[in-house]
This record gives sequence, C-alpha cells and structure tokens, in this order.
Amino acid sequence: MDVEKARDFLRQNHRAVLATRRINGDVQLSPIIATVDEAGDIIVSTRETAFKTKNMRRDPRVSLCVMADTFFGPWIQVDGTAHVLSLPDAMEPLVDYYKRISGEHPDWDDYRRAMRDERRVLIRINVGKAGPDLQG
Repeated sequence: MDVEKARDFLRQNHRAVLATRRINGDVQLSPIIATVDEAGDIIVSTRETAFKTKNMRRDPRVSLCVMADTFFGPWIQVDGTAHVLSLPDAMEPLVDYYKRISGEHPDWDDYRRAMRDERRVLIRINVGKAGPDLQG
C-alpha cells in the first residue's frame, strides 16, 4: 500500500492497536487513538509512565493496526519508528493532536493543566511501510 494512502486512511480512522516490544522481545499491544500531523508522521498521546512509552524509548520500532469504527471493514497495518516527545516540548503538539481529532476544546487552559497532571507525552511515528495491498 502506498504510504500516503495509509496516511489518508489514518486521518479519517483513529482507532488503532499499537505494538511495541518489551525488554524480552515479546510484543505488547495497546489500544490507542492516532492521527497524522502536518509533517505526515502518525501522532499518539500517552503517559510518560506507560509501559508502551518505556518500550518505545528502548526500541523505537512499532507497528499499528488501524481500523474503521465499524471494526469489521477496512483496516491497515503501518510499521515505523517512534520518537517520544516529553513535556514541556510536547504541550503544543498535544494541542495540535487534540484539534486534529476532536476540534476545538472548550477550555484550553484546563486541557493543558490535564496534560501536565497526567504527564502526557506525544509519540511521533515516522511511517516506514504500510499494507496490506491484497486481501485473502
């Protein structure tokens, strides 16, 4: 699948399962909400203390299975390399993430306070490849 087609799919379909690697090499799966930023990277919000964050800091190789809201229907797999952006540098990218998925927030000061209190980070995933191209 063309990477740009995968990005277009992700701009419309935000539910995904993220696969990271534990310290022993086993796969950890996490349900997430994702979208695509201005640069074409996949972006995800999570917590600094989450195991997936620790996994990505150690091994940045990730995969996502992105599906439509209907669950049974179109889906894609994206493989890439993750970069973890922590606060305070993550604050404005977290605002952008929210806007891309939900639009305007009723109270941006409250949102920013919640991001600090929850120790949120922004994950940027550079897309390496996407698929499938065929259905079985």
